[in-house]
Amino acid sequence: MKHLPILAAIALTLAACKGPAAEPAAAASADAAVHPESGLRIIPVTITHAGKAHVFKAELAQSPQDQAKGLMFRTALGPDEAMLFPFDPPKAASFWMRNTVIPLDLVFVAPDGRVTNIAAQAKPYDESKLQSAGVVKAVLELPGGRAKELGLAAGDVVNW
Repeated sequence: MKHLPILAAIALTLAACKGPAAEPAAAASADAAVHPESGLRIIPVTITHAGKAHVFKAELAQSPQDQAKGLMFRTALGPDEAMLFPFDPPKAASFWMRNTVIPLDLVFVAPDGRVTNIAAQAKPYDESKLQSAGVVKAVLELPGGRAKELGLAAGDVVNW
C-alpha cells in the first residue's frame, strides 16, 4: 500500500511527459510539406495549358533572403519540382543564374495569373539578365526544358 502513492506519481509523470511528446509529432506531420534541402514550405502550383492542368510541388521563396538564394548551388530539381518567387506588390522582375548549377526555365506570371513570358533553358552560371515582359506577381522556376516538354506558353494560367 505504501508504494501506491509512488506508483501514482510515476504514472502522472509519464502521462504528463506523453502529452507534450505527442504535440511535436503532430506538428512535424503538419510541416511534412517542407523541402529537406532548402527548408522552404512546399505548395502546389498549377499551370493550365490548352485545357490541361499540370501540378508542380513548388518551394515557396517568400523572404528577401530566400529569394536572393533561390536555387543557387542546388544540383538537382525533379521534373515536377519548382521554386515560386511571389512579389507583393507586383513588379518588373529580373533574374540571373549566378551560382546556379542546373539549367532552369523561368515562367513570369502577370498579376492576372497569366504567363507573360518564359525564359527557357537559362544556362548555369550565366549572369545575363532574364527579364519579365512587364509587371509580374511571381516567377516560377522549373527544371530546364520542362516548359517546352509541357508546351507552356504566354497566356497559360498559373494558380497557387
